[in-house]
Amino acid sequence: MMDNWRNELRLKLEKLVDELVVEGVSHGDACRAVTEEIAKLRAAYERDPDPTEDAVVEEPANDWPAADRD
Repeated sequence: MMDNWRNELRLKLEKLVDELVVEGVSHGDACRAVTEEIAKLRAAYERDPDPTEDAVVEEPANDWPAADRD
């Protein structure tokens, strides 16, 4: 990972907040929304750190009409 990942994160967050402000969202509302979403991400991670492990892969069925033909 980059040595300066925190700087990169800060720049991305600044850009996101700036884009929201340009769209008409107040700076305070934008910052609050980002903080709330981060809290939701943290809670979701604490419940299930890797949700992809829970995915069920269903195999295709061989019960289509032509499957019984030799």
